[in-house]
Amino acid sequence: MQSRPDGARGQASGTGRQERAITGNRPPSSAFADAFVAEDEALLWARERAHEAGLRAVSPATGAALGMLAATVGAKAVAEIGTGTGVSGIHLLGGMRHDGVLTTVDPEPERQQFARTALRAAGFATNRARFIPGRALDVLPRLADSGYDLVFCDGDRGECVDYLAESLRLLRPGGLVVFEGVFAEGRTVDSGPQPVEVLRLRELLRTVRESSELVPSVLPVGDGLLCAVKRPVGAPA
Repeated sequence: MQSRPDGARGQASGTGRQERAITGNRPPSSAFADAFVAEDEALLWARERAHEAGLRAVSPATGAALGMLAATVGAKAVAEIGTGTGVSGIHLLGGMRHDGVLTTVDPEPERQQFARTALRAAGFATNRARFIPGRALDVLPRLADSGYDLVFCDGDRGECVDYLAESLRLLRPGGLVVFEGVFAEGRTVDSGPQPVEVLRLRELLRTVRESSELVPSVLPVGDGLLCAVKRPVGAPA
């Protein structure tokens, strides 16, 4: 394992944060949204580990949106499907209450070790995150009904509709479910033949849009962020 980044403390203070230049061939609005986010050394280290492992970490703008959403719902308990190397976890914890706990699930324990290191380097106490190794659809049924304020899904896209069903059970009324990568690099709206994972994303989008239980929106950050609030019981559809 790589050593922890030096000096990557104080996620709230801005110490060690680095501004990002607006470059590349992306739309200017997307590039600006990423450049607007100043990520500290712990986040940059976690991104490097993701790149080395061939993993796609959430974009800086997506991470900032996750932190904002966690803060908006006053999240104390968050469930994450897909730990990766800790990029999204750092952003989520940054927006959660100071006594909040992130429960994160991933089938690869080695990735979770990277994430543990990254979260410690970002200044989060070890009791702020609970790491559970295993396949999400095996682990989620063991988590408490209505016990979570936010569920973030960044796992196997072929299982996304199943994640939605579990998320609705896990969320309290007024809680928020979030899916990353729903644009599938433009393939979701492409009329040509698509792989099964893209067809499942389309099914997910239709299901969320048509559900009377949810108040949905798609945020055009990163590769697309599908968000939906679970309506309180008795709330008008």
